Amino acid sequence: MKSYREELWFDIPTRRAFVNITPQVETCLGKSGIRDGLVLINAMHITASVFINDDESGLHHDYDVWLEKLAPHEPVSQYRHNGYEDNGDAHLKRQIMGREVVVAVTDGQLDFGTWERIFYGEFDGRRKKRVLVKIIGE
Repeated sequence: MKSYREELWFDIPTRRAFVNITPQVETCLGKSGIRDGLVLINAMHITASVFINDDESGLHHDYDVWLEKLAPHEPVSQYRHNGYEDNGDAHLKRQIMGREVVVAVTDGQLDFGTWERIFYGEFDGRRKKRVLVKIIGE
């Protein structure tokens, strides 16, 4: 069995954003030479997420509104975590959206359902963060 590891880096200029990272993951898969196996993609920061869903702007807007209702950024005083930062909400949003995804690799391609794409979710941007891509297989 072979394995391949790469880090993708993001520096999102806004507090929150959703970025389709499917092309970058496909590039990693091509570099790996793995034709059959699994790819793990996970956010390496506790205020960011990786998830799979549709690449549709209305859905992304709905996510943003829904998450803000569940864990509003302000008032920042509502979070005990905010003793030295103002990102308590970002930790909760990450918990809801998830840390990682695993995608099957078949014939050298990501084995997706219709409309599925991989996204990086940023909930406390404005600094560099990374995503791990780990591919195993033959």
